[in-house]
Amino acid sequence: MKISGVDIRPGNIIEYEGGIWRAVKIQHTQPGKGGAYMQVELKNLRDGRKNNVRFRSAETVERVRLDTKDFQFLFADGDSLVFMDKDTYDQVSLPRDLLGDAAAFLQDGMDVVMELYDEEAISVQLPDTIEATIVEADAVVKGQTASSSYKPAMLDNGVRVMVPPHIAAGTRIVVDVYEQTYVRRAD
Repeated sequence: MKISGVDIRPGNIIEYEGGIWRAVKIQHTQPGKGGAYMQVELKNLRDGRKNNVRFRSAETVERVRLDTKDFQFLFADGDSLVFMDKDTYDQVSLPRDLLGDAAAFLQDGMDVVMELYDEEAISVQLPDTIEATIVEADAVVKGQTASSSYKPAMLDNGVRVMVPPHIAAGTRIVVDVYEQTYVRRAD
């Protein structure tokens, strides 16, 4: 469906110059002279390129609707990640780069949502939070407990996060996958 260039919002997926792009950041600008425009930072969903584009209110772009399907992560094979369609049991192999930093949080059997455009996988959404185990945590420095201080800790998947001083090695915590931050202690 066609939308005006100034109606683009972060997260919208548009077709622009023959590619599929996701709007990452937007900034509406109204200069003193001339018409208003929308400055949009776009990220290409196929090759990861970024582009800054100005859209005037008279310009229209094609907004794309992606199909979503439930998949399950099976295993990593080198630089490829193998997922299984939960309905048809078909296996799909995708490059690790498609997930970016979130790929480190994949766990065997994890349910994910895959976004498809013309039956081609464009992106994979993991759950917002996952449980992980702390394998290494720095000791608390005495006297730092008065202020809310955090210390670095290593998770079982090799990712470093900042945790509160009372968290020790061996503790299970809940981690925000996309922010890579401590949320709370796991029950």
